[in-house]
Amino acid sequence: MKLTVKASVIFMLLATLFFNGCGSKDDGSSQNGTESSSDDKTIQVEGSDTMVNLAQAWSEKYQADNSDVTIEVSGGGSGVGISSLIQGLADMANASRKMKDKEKARAESELGVAPVEYVVGQDALAVYVHKDNPLEEITLSQLESIYADGGKISKWSELDIELPGGSDEIVRVSRQNNSGTYAYFREAVLKDNDFKLGSIDLSGSSDVVSMVEKTASAIGYSGMGYATDNVKMLKIKSTDDGDAVAPTADNVINGTYPIARPLMIYTAGEPNDTLQTYLDWILGENGQGIVSEMGYVPVK
Repeated sequence: MKLTVKASVIFMLLATLFFNGCGSKDDGSSQNGTESSSDDKTIQVEGSDTMVNLAQAWSEKYQADNSDVTIEVSGGGSGVGISSLIQGLADMANASRKMKDKEKARAESELGVAPVEYVVGQDALAVYVHKDNPLEEITLSQLESIYADGGKISKWSELDIELPGGSDEIVRVSRQNNSGTYAYFREAVLKDNDFKLGSIDLSGSSDVVSMVEKTASAIGYSGMGYATDNVKMLKIKSTDDGDAVAPTADNVINGTYPIARPLMIYTAGEPNDTLQTYLDWILGENGQGIVSEMGYVPVK
């Protein structure tokens, strides 16, 4: 009799554990296996270092007014963000360059949907020198000769510039090749030629400006939103006898600044309701106001 009671107790315990375990699979999930609504309220944003401060400012303002939504922002470069989107690790990829055809094809192959592009702002790609550098303007052909493989300019004296302190060698500051800024500069300035070897290649937009701040003989390129009082943004001439145009919002809008580019967000297919609401906010008055505040150019 004692054995029968013990067996009954064990059986009842096992049955309770079994049914509780089965029931727990449905907690927080819909019947078709989709994620819970709490998971749908988390937005993973990754990509362009040019846009990372802007994306962080958007997320902080939006979350302050929408406490049920969590937005996690990281940089790493446009290529990193696009790769994370394709792998399903990010909901939104920030990019300061267009997705390549091979990236779009890989997204469709791996995700079964085509990526969707949203232009959310514009940026003047600024060319920076130290604040004490007497240079005020530079031509696109001079920039190409400084940065491109085979280019002949390597000293400031070749631009008729004498730096305080006597340093003459141009220190070229660039971005790493996973950067959308790197890709755009190569396309727009170097005409798709390779970069010269020997540049200082940095991972972040702010890192480029910081290096130029600390290096009297340096030249670098980065988004205009990263300007500080310790660097100078050069005016750019499209041709040797053309007008020198400053990197300003007005000159981006009127199309006279020669190295301006769109800032984009990509999603994997059409966005869900949470993403669509956030994108609508970014493209609305509040989001575009932050674009202006951060030193970029709104699309509206």
